[in-house]
Amino acid sequence: MPAKSFTYVIGDIHGSLGLLRTLIKRCRRHARGRGTTLVFLGDYIDRGPDSAGVVGFIMDLQSELRGRLIALKGNHEAMLIGVVDGEVEAESWLSQGGTQTLQSYGVTSADALPRTHLQWLRSLPTSHDDGRRFFAHAGIDPDRPLSAQRERDLIWIREPFLSDPRDHGRLIVHGHTPLKAGAPDLRGNRVNVDTGAVFGGALTAAVFDDAETNPVAFLQSD
Repeated sequence: MPAKSFTYVIGDIHGSLGLLRTLIKRCRRHARGRGTTLVFLGDYIDRGPDSAGVVGFIMDLQSELRGRLIALKGNHEAMLIGVVDGEVEAESWLSQGGTQTLQSYGVTSADALPRTHLQWLRSLPTSHDDGRRFFAHAGIDPDRPLSAQRERDLIWIREPFLSDPRDHGRLIVHGHTPLKAGAPDLRGNRVNVDTGAVFGGALTAAVFDDAETNPVAFLQSD
């Protein structure tokens, strides 16, 4: 029996607006009119050429899809908000791609970014649980239950999460750690969809349906 709906989960974008537009078109063609939910795993800004365009595009898409688009916070969004709040040194963020973000907005400081964009970035949740899968930018602390995860781990963790083989009760769907091979990495307990779009790789969407826990397909921007 064909799937009634699909969930498309998109990895780290980092200002790559052209790749994002291409991938969204491919997701829509793949859905063929069936119900569609989009989950973005964070890191919309920094490093790439058009952070402003990416944020505006996702905000517009969220308004169009209403409750069917979930945008999560990544460590780069958290760094930017930290700069605005005086909790992160500006130079630290600028060295991690913040300079390109400011250039894309045509401003010279983080607090000069549009209020609507800053408010949206500040409001982003750090995880989403659909009952089969648990979505977070970086992953989870494998020694904590999913209900007790800390924000820093959800947006920053690599080890011990990446090498932990345990069943976490959900398939963990994440990005954050770029995959040099340019292909998503599906394990028994997690899937990484950060295929290094800003480093010359493709932008990837993992496709889930309403019958299977694991991805039923992967779509890419090239």
